[in-house]
Amino acid sequence: MKANCFIAWLGQEQTQDIVDQLNQSAQVASVFVLAPQHVQLEGASCLKVDNLWSTQTMQQIAEAATSPYSLLLLAAKKLTIGQYALERMLQLAEGSDATLLYADYYEEKNGVLSPNPVIDYQEGSLRDDFNFGPAQLYRSDVLKTFESAVTANWHHAGYYALRLLASRMGEIRRVPELLFSMTETDTRLSGEKQFDYVQSSARERQREMEQACTVHLQKIGAFLKADFQTVTFEEGFPVEASVVIPVRNRIKTIKDAVDSVLNQKCQFNFNLIVVDNHSTDGTTELLQSYADERLIHLIPERKDLGIGGCWNEAVFHPQCGRFAIQLDSDDLYLDETTIQQVVDEFHKEQCAMVIGSYQMCNFKLEEIPPGIIDHREWTPENGPNNALRINGLGAPRAFYTPIFRSIRIPNTSYGEDYAMGLVISRKWKIGRIYKPIYRCRRWEDNSDASLDVYKVNAHNQYKDALRTFELKARIKMLKES
Repeated sequence: MKANCFIAWLGQEQTQDIVDQLNQSAQVASVFVLAPQHVQLEGASCLKVDNLWSTQTMQQIAEAATSPYSLLLLAAKKLTIGQYALERMLQLAEGSDATLLYADYYEEKNGVLSPNPVIDYQEGSLRDDFNFGPAQLYRSDVLKTFESAVTANWHHAGYYALRLLASRMGEIRRVPELLFSMTETDTRLSGEKQFDYVQSSARERQREMEQACTVHLQKIGAFLKADFQTVTFEEGFPVEASVVIPVRNRIKTIKDAVDSVLNQKCQFNFNLIVVDNHSTDGTTELLQSYADERLIHLIPERKDLGIGGCWNEAVFHPQCGRFAIQLDSDDLYLDETTIQQVVDEFHKEQCAMVIGSYQMCNFKLEEIPPGIIDHREWTPENGPNNALRINGLGAPRAFYTPIFRSIRIPNTSYGEDYAMGLVISRKWKIGRIYKPIYRCRRWEDNSDASLDVYKVNAHNQYKDALRTFELKARIKMLKES
């Protein structure tokens, strides 16, 4: 069993090195270098491509593929092929009949070689930044099908559409073995990378990814039309709105957060429910020093609560208002109109959830890149579908209390808000405020400021699982409707 190999150009010397490594294997049928101009290398042919990730490039690869399998090495980074790595992948591919295989790898960063495991693919692994590692082995019939079936001329979303097609044609499988080594040139911390996709330069790419994902959802029977259930707001709440702040050991920031709530100017009564999850650093005493009757300071009896569990404590409290509005203990509202704007949006749109926009800032409240996060990739027509592709919905988040209580938020400390948003978007409208009403403060104590690969993987695996459950629920609902 042999494979055609397709590698991205990364300079004469380094590309030639990868070509030489590949040609040492008897399982390599041919090697093709994908380059923006014609290049000459020993043991390889050249495919001139304008963009590595476009529909046209994927179709060029498909046309050149003559063997049963095709190995794609498109990372354009220095790469070492592990001992019998291709032979191992071909062996597993033939035995499993997987449409796509990918593997764990070593990552070299600042001269240090470390294991970089990836995660298993799920039905809900729809985010376009899923890490398949530096090498993917496709069944070539997937490429051939793509060549004839995909007609959209995407500049950025061609590869994304290809792997979505692979998921529809069969199984995508991870090989939990370290088969390659790749030099990583992006050495930023996890907290510095997570907002790359919302920068203005990525807007065109985001639109294309949404289009490709929408096609996929339509083909698997999970596409939702903008046909939302009407929300009728009930009476009988103690106040119109409650701000909810879960907190544990945030003595440096909690006062700013609380004050930004108590300084709000509203045309209705509101309160603030702070769920103090057994702080030990002085946060509890600071909260107890407030004499404002609008502040409800709760210390749960339970000791097993994450952020989501604290939210449940607040929203099920008898003093919770008609709408529950989020504020993280690190953050603060942009000005004194935030609560009013959120409640106005609920009444204007008759929606079950409202999501605002926020300004990224440092501890001194100075704006930092990428600045304003407004999630303009969300549209009223397709937002509920695009929610299955993106990794977060924005902030601040606010919920109509009866619907929140009917669903309940997961007792986790990551992704709990995303889980609630996905379920709500299945049936009810989500309102959006596209101007900033919230300040998201980035500093060294943020929970996601610097995560190792295992924590990043755990977070991604959880959100993929949420998407998988939601995908299945939508398919079931649409079949039964």
